[in-house]
Amino acid sequence: MKILHTADWHVGKVLKGRGRHDEHRAVLWELVGVARREDVDLVLVAGDLFDTSAPTPESQGLVVNALMQLREGGREVVVLAGNHDNAQLLEVYRPVLGALGIHVSGLFRRPDQGGLIEFTARTGEPVKCAVLPFLSHRHVVRAAELITETAAEHNRSYADRFGRLAEALTSGFTGDTVNLVTTHGTLPGGKMGGGERQAQTIFSYYFESTAFPPTAQYAALGHLHRRQQMPGACPIWYSGSPIAVDFGEEKNQPGVLIVEVEPGVPAKVREVALEKAKTLTTVTGSLDRLEAMAADLGDAWLRVVVAEKPRAGLADTVRELLPGALQVDLHPDFRPASVRRRQATGAGRGPRDLVREYLAASGKDVEALGALFDRLHDEVTG
Repeated sequence: MKILHTADWHVGKVLKGRGRHDEHRAVLWELVGVARREDVDLVLVAGDLFDTSAPTPESQGLVVNALMQLREGGREVVVLAGNHDNAQLLEVYRPVLGALGIHVSGLFRRPDQGGLIEFTARTGEPVKCAVLPFLSHRHVVRAAELITETAAEHNRSYADRFGRLAEALTSGFTGDTVNLVTTHGTLPGGKMGGGERQAQTIFSYYFESTAFPPTAQYAALGHLHRRQQMPGACPIWYSGSPIAVDFGEEKNQPGVLIVEVEPGVPAKVREVALEKAKTLTTVTGSLDRLEAMAADLGDAWLRVVVAEKPRAGLADTVRELLPGALQVDLHPDFRPASVRRRQATGAGRGPRDLVREYLAASGKDVEALGALFDRLHDEVTG
């Protein structure tokens, strides 16, 4: 049988004040086109359908329509809640979409109550799919433990309890069925795409790859926005996001995974790129240089670092030359001397600069964690 594995749609995302609804519509229809072209039997959507827990009616309509299109032709569709999703909202969808054959899981359930989905694929294989929606650390680490234990102990408690939940849902896997696991969260060692802003990533609440048993043919993960395979006893993959959600992800290639699997044999996985999302690009140069490169930038969203002396209306001039410019920054070499002196001493430095200085001094991943801070800062400050 064939599976389309996708996750982290983040419908409703606003980038620097620009809505992306039309962009998301184009990307999701492209994804539907892949499902049709590959004639997949199952679609796994591993969380974060929405960017916020209170999606607009427009965003909800787009997601539900896409799920219904994915269901056409008798394909099975399995959807679970991610950390950005409102689990209770997905539970409202559950009976309605369930009547249409779309399996929706907002909350953890026992195997016989929806935690283990069983069906026969169109190709004839019996399938068992263990579904583990995002598990908040607040539901795992109790208040008393937060006070008495260290951060490392909190992480261990989370991983241990997640592992017990996964074991309960996968213990019924047998050798004559296609055995699948799907969940949303962090595996240690995974490369962040740049846009994962949640504390569960920053503070390392994770589960271990040992949660996925060797009896599984495939584990479909969501949460990290970079498409990647993780080590484990069975094939474990993050599908990545089909759209770059912020400038920290401009080097990611959006896409999905096509998985071919049969009972008793590890899955074969193939990456499929998606092209409908706008490119996110950082460009640097003088006004003349920016004007010269404008024709080659197409309709990309831009972060512009302008190498010109500061003056009134400079940002407006940049946006006239580059209509896709969402963020305009002054190159450090052209900042006033007084500003550079304050920055050199730390006085008057912005929070982004100070965080990056701290990360560099402490040996942390400046690029990844700096991008996380940028997104959090943008969310808080608007």
